Amino acid sequence: MNKGFRQSQAFLHTWSGLLLGWLLFAVFVAGTIAFYREGLNRWMRPELARVEQPMQVLAGAQRFLDRKAPDAKSWFIPMPNARSPGTQIFWQPEPKKGEPPRRRGRRNNQALIGSDGEPATVRETRGGEFFYRFHFDLYYMPVIWARWLVGFATMMMLVAILSGIVTHKKIFRDFFTLRRAKGQRSWLDGHNASAVLALPFHLMITYTGLVTLMAMLMPWAVVANYSDDAKMFETLFPEAPEVERTGQRMPMVPLTSIVQDAERRLGAPAGFIDVALPGDAAARVTISRSSSSMLSARTPSLTYEGATGKLVWQSPAPGGASVTAGAMIGLHAGRFADYGMRWIYFLCGVAGSVMVASGLVLWTVKRREKLPDPARPHFGFRLVERFNVAVIAGFPLGIAAMLWANRLLPVAMKGRGEWEVHVLFLAWLAALLLALVRRPQIAWTIVLGTTGILLAAIPFYNLAATEQGIAATIARGDWLMAGTDAVILGFGLGFVAIAARVGRYRPAARKPRRQVVEQSAPVLEPAE
Repeated sequence: MNKGFRQSQAFLHTWSGLLLGWLLFAVFVAGTIAFYREGLNRWMRPELARVEQPMQVLAGAQRFLDRKAPDAKSWFIPMPNARSPGTQIFWQPEPKKGEPPRRRGRRNNQALIGSDGEPATVRETRGGEFFYRFHFDLYYMPVIWARWLVGFATMMMLVAILSGIVTHKKIFRDFFTLRRAKGQRSWLDGHNASAVLALPFHLMITYTGLVTLMAMLMPWAVVANYSDDAKMFETLFPEAPEVERTGQRMPMVPLTSIVQDAERRLGAPAGFIDVALPGDAAARVTISRSSSSMLSARTPSLTYEGATGKLVWQSPAPGGASVTAGAMIGLHAGRFADYGMRWIYFLCGVAGSVMVASGLVLWTVKRREKLPDPARPHFGFRLVERFNVAVIAGFPLGIAAMLWANRLLPVAMKGRGEWEVHVLFLAWLAALLLALVRRPQIAWTIVLGTTGILLAAIPFYNLAATEQGIAATIARGDWLMAGTDAVILGFGLGFVAIAARVGRYRPAARKPRRQVVEQSAPVLEPAE
């Protein structure tokens, strides 16, 4: 009975991991990169200097908005820090009577304020935000479809992890066993090691990923308890009462003084500043606590009068359910993590990506040995094998191409940020076409080798063509930029080494299974 149950879980583990494994790999890789999205946002804008004085940047943002959007409905200012590329500010114009609704995604209501407090003219880029959004919104498809697809894939990931724990009864012993050049056994050892090494992380990141989508995946509790979404949001995300515009102009007190008072009261740095009705006598300034200062993603906030700087409202203590959900989302995003913990998140994400990739390759390795003629597999097997190349090797190639597009596309190019993303998908498509027309071993070698060369060359380009080369950033003590170059170089060398190993691999010659059976059958001599 026990053996039969384990075998049934092995079947479930195999197919729950395979059917959506390619999507899970891309989601895992993009999510891993997103742990450093703020740093990547800055790295992809090499013109920007490091933020040394956040309050200077905030004061510059207020001066700019006073000139650019004095009569706006609201301002939104993320509080800058040493990891951010300044602050990307937004404003919402006051709607006019009879004016059609403004299109979402517009770019004429935002600006980047640099470390000197002045508007920065830099290259347009999606930066790390692309990877953050891609890992749950995907691209080129409606967001709601993408989230349902990612949510279903995440559920399959959780099933694969749990069934994998049941299936591998010696999983912890196998973690300490890594046999090289043993074919299927080596792939299984690598899969087990990458899975067990970060097993608590894999369970946490998968389950909390489902929690972030719980209102969409399981809306019944909301429907049963709230007559409309507005009441639910009012309960979960309380805000100060709205005020009406008076029409009386009144200058606001400096936002820096309000933020300093809020940080003293909150006992932590500020994260976001939301100004309603700026420049009006009824203006309100809401300061939210930084999510990097606490585990829960649902941070408390304070609201002040904009004209006087007087505190008028503070968010109530959240309920147990809200605290639990906020902590789950905070665990998933990892914004609370310091540099050491962020590295742990990143390395565990890499291990998760390796786990998914090795599982996909292991599926083909195991089944090739059972084919009647391993040298001539059937169409379905060949398709899976080639899609493995296209996704596991092709997506990193696309990322490398996107990083090069960030450096090489003309700075003044229209739609430059979107074209960086297009380049990623075009390179990914090229990897798919190559995988379909060349033998898998050749395709693996070409795509992995090209990815490695492209990645390894980027730090040298930065050294020669920008002021953000690794030598200059180390001399300035700018470890974020230097570390990003070093990590990219390390991954580049790793991909080159893997490509070289794949290129040198020569499988042992095997006879087709039918031929082996015929040769091993006894020969019956005719009776005399």
